[in-house]
Formats: sequence, C-alpha cells, structure tokens
Amino acid sequence: MREGLYSIILLSYFSEDRIVAVYTEVDKRLREEQIRYEFIIIDDGSKDASYKIALKLAEEHENVRAYQLSKNFTSNYAKFAGLSVAAGDLVTSMPDDWQTPLDIYVKMYREWQNGAQVIIPYRIKRNDGIINEFFARIYYWIMNHLSDISLPPLGADVFAIDREIVDIINERIHPINTSSLMEVLRLGFDPVYLPYNRPKNIYGKSRWTFKKKYRLFKDTFYASSNFPIKLISWTGFFSFLLSIIVIILSIIFKLMGQESIAGFKIPGWTTTLIIMSFFCGLILLSLGIIAEYLLRVFDEVKNRPGYIIKKSNKKEDK
Repeated sequence: MREGLYSIILLSYFSEDRIVAVYTEVDKRLREEQIRYEFIIIDDGSKDASYKIALKLAEEHENVRAYQLSKNFTSNYAKFAGLSVAAGDLVTSMPDDWQTPLDIYVKMYREWQNGAQVIIPYRIKRNDGIINEFFARIYYWIMNHLSDISLPPLGADVFAIDREIVDIINERIHPINTSSLMEVLRLGFDPVYLPYNRPKNIYGKSRWTFKKKYRLFKDTFYASSNFPIKLISWTGFFSFLLSIIVIILSIIFKLMGQESIAGFKIPGWTTTLIIMSFFCGLILLSLGIIAEYLLRVFDEVKNRPGYIIKKSNKKEDK
C-alpha cells in the first residue's frame, strides 16, 4: 500500500467565518487517520477578511498555504489554480460549506493507496430542493447523452487525482471555457466512483448563482460536445429535402391549376412568408450556435489565463 502527501484545496469565497473551522476538522480527522497532508487555501477574490484569516492560519501551521486570486473567477477555475500549486501525490478540492462529507476524503485517499488514479465521489441524493434537483438532472442528462463524457445522474462536486494526472492537466490543459472534472474524465483514466448522500447546506443560501451555473453549463457543453454542429448539418439537410419537396409540389399544383391543398385555399404570399420566416429563423439559430464555438476559439487564440494568483504566503512570491 503506497503512502504520499495528500493535497487538499479549500475553495474559499467569503469564508471568513468558515476557514478556521474547516481546517480544524480536517486536521483532527486526518491526524487520526495518520494521513500526511497539506492544506491549500485558494481565496477566489473575496472582499471580506477571508484571505487575511488564511494568511494567519498559514503562519500558525506549517502545512497550510494561502493564495488569493485577482478576482472572482468562480470555484471551477479556483480548482485549476489549486492544482497548479499543489505538491501532493494525491490532490483534491474541498468546498467551504461541507457539501461533501469528510469521510469521503478519507475514502478517496484509501482508494488511491490501493492503486486508483482518479476517484470521483458522486451524489445519490442532493437534498437541495425539488427545483434544483430537477434542473441538475436535466443538465447531467444532456451532458451524458449529447457530449463525449459520462457523469453520474446527480453529478459530482469534487474528485481526487494522482500526481501523474495533475501534471498532465497543469502542462497540457488550458484552463479556460472548460471544467477540471470534465478534463479529468476526457483523459481516459478509469475512475473509481464513491456514492454518498449530499447533506443540506448548513451555511444557508448557496453562492453558486444561476448566472455562474449557466456559464458552467455553456462552457462544459460546448467544450465536450459537437452535437450542435451536427444538428445544424442535419437540419440543413432536411430543410433542403423539404424545400425540394415543396418546389416539386408547387410545380405540380400549378400545372394542374389547383389553388388549394386538402380544401384549404392558400394565397401565394402566405406560403412565401412562412418559408422565408422559417429559413431566416433557421439561419439565425445556426449562426448563434456557430458563434458560441467561434467565441471559444477566439478566447483560446488570445491565450488569456483562466485564473491569476495575485497574492500568496510563499516566501518566493513576496
């Protein structure tokens, strides 16, 4: 059974009242399990005292490191930032609101000790409301059926990956318009899945807003699926067939002197207006889908970073 350093990345955002409590619980449990670890705090552009508290914690404990991003890039990109500075043989992330039970982090380490390189806990129950669960199921159904990755039905928030995979992500993946979990799944390593019940948010209303969720949906879907492009091709093909059929029928009816179809008299301008409206809408829809892909190509060409670490408690960064 292998041993190694366990890197835990705390995703901090307005967490001034949580950081110390989370670290205390993690430290107590991992010491009991005799797991050597480092605690990396990534402050995602908080405007409160979160980073100051993280710095103080880093001064008091040798295994704690604190970093602050230049703005709120969202937790998705904060994970990439954490992966870039983690030194562990196994690396995972942790939300600051106990959405993932601490037992799961111990189990992920034990699975890694037994040889697993990718460990993904997945929810079997969300406990965050019927509406949220409904939209979550729709999102994961779309991702599983219309993209090239496969996710659990109720999704996953965290994962743990071996050093080999961390290095691949840091060296080969451009962290923009994508998600770390999606990139891990696309690498092809066989994941080990761990089921768990997601507890209720003990800290109240989630800060994962609809706008952030929608952005993540677009980024993950367009980055992992070519279905919209294929849909444009197939729609264009069937529209072409439909137009040929309409042209042939129109010629036949004209030659036969028939001015109605199935007893309904249809003026020529009505048919023209319907066809024009249909194809104009189809063209605009197609251009919108293509624009989403071109926008992501544009972002890649600019080569802008997915995150910027502004501050840290590392001596070499001062």
